[in-house]
Parts: sequence; structure tokens; C-alpha cells
Amino acid sequence: MPHIQAMSIPLWGLVVFIGWTIAIVCLLLTVRIRHLAAGGAGQDFGTPQDDKNLFWRLYRVQANLVENLPLYLGVVFLLTVRGISGTTIDFLVATYIAFRLIHSAIHIAGLNPMLRVWCLAAQFGCLIALVSLAII
Repeated sequence: MPHIQAMSIPLWGLVVFIGWTIAIVCLLLTVRIRHLAAGGAGQDFGTPQDDKNLFWRLYRVQANLVENLPLYLGVVFLLTVRGISGTTIDFLVATYIAFRLIHSAIHIAGLNPMLRVWCLAAQFGCLIALVSLAII
């Protein structure tokens, strides 16, 4: 019988990231179904709208998650294949995931876009640090 290793914090971060993305897609589908049930048209979904529209904000959050998932997945792959772990890695992963979730929540709520920029900067800082640690 093969030996199964315990899940690392970076892998748990990946589980959270994927779970959050699925939850946002489900929420987006719910908003779409409600829009159609209220007499809205399917073509409304392809038309860019402003940030005052919940559907458009959810669509952008989902797109942001899909855009960022490969970056995080690549970092997890590097860390896992190289067998790199530790408290610094775990802290950076937890920080990255926290700011990814906060970024989404700010966007969904329609709050000040500058807050999203700060969250994005924190996320990219964590990714850069994790990649640096993975290749040293």
C-alpha cells in the first residue's frame, strides 16, 4: 500500500483557494439564475457593466481567482517538489490566502478599489517571497 504524506500548509492553501473559487462560481451562477428568472436576458452577461452591479463584481472576482490560481499553483508545485517547508513558508501562504479572500470580499462588497490594490500588492509580495524561497 502506498504511503500518503500529510497535507502541508501550502497544499491546504490550495484547497482553500479552490474551494473559494468554487463558492464564488456557485454564487455567480445563483445571481445569473435569479437574473434570468426575473426576466433578464442571457446577453446581459456578456456586456461589461460598472462596479455597482453585483453580477459584474462577482464575474470580475471569479475571473481574478482564475487568473491567480495558476500563479499560486506554480508556487505550491515548486515548494512541494523541492520539499521546502517551514514556519516562514506557512506564514507567507496563510498571508497570501488571507489577502486573496479579503481582496474578493472587498470586490464583492463594492468597497474602495484602492483597498483591492493593497491586497493585490500583499499577495504578489507573498508570491515573490515564496518563489524566492523555493529557488534558493
